[in-house]
Amino acid sequence: MSGPVQGGLFGDPAQDAGGEVHRLFFALWPDEDVRAAMAARAADLRARHPARARWVGAHRYHLTLCFLGDRPVLDVPVLERASAAAAALAPSGFDLVLDRAGSFANRSIPWWLGCSATPPGLVALHDALASALVRAGVRLHPPTRLVPHVTVARDAAEPLDAPVAPLAWRVDRFVLIHSVLGPRSQYRIVGEWPLA
Repeated sequence: MSGPVQGGLFGDPAQDAGGEVHRLFFALWPDEDVRAAMAARAADLRARHPARARWVGAHRYHLTLCFLGDRPVLDVPVLERASAAAAALAPSGFDLVLDRAGSFANRSIPWWLGCSATPPGLVALHDALASALVRAGVRLHPPTRLVPHVTVARDAAEPLDAPVAPLAWRVDRFVLIHSVLGPRSQYRIVGEWPLA
């Protein structure tokens, strides 16, 4: 694992009180080649379905495994317990094929890349991580079932259901992300664990 806490991560407490939201979540984080291929699929969707949407920058592409909640300041004890729970796992790597695009029926209508068939390795990783977090006293927000997807757009004007050219992703690690939402929005990897 890379160090769970990196220098400067927690910032200035006075800034934390300035309306920012601190979010923690475990995710699959694509490498640069996979990220570029995702961006190409998103560009193709944009050309084929020119509905109004707010497109997500490729540097933010990820597949959420477990969401640990939003807080006004970073909850360091939760980060530490979550990191320890993840470090105790020994999951295996797997192949994930993104071959469809879809949307969720909520107010923001996000568009995403997803898979027709969820690989058993992804289910095993999600379930083992969720169980380890609960045992470590880390509450999942909300308790969630796995719906594998990588969000590529938000606030779309219409729903989406379309095939995309299959994109093979060899998943060999998972990460813990600290996301700061607010005037200085950013994602930071605060922990990383390899898959066997």
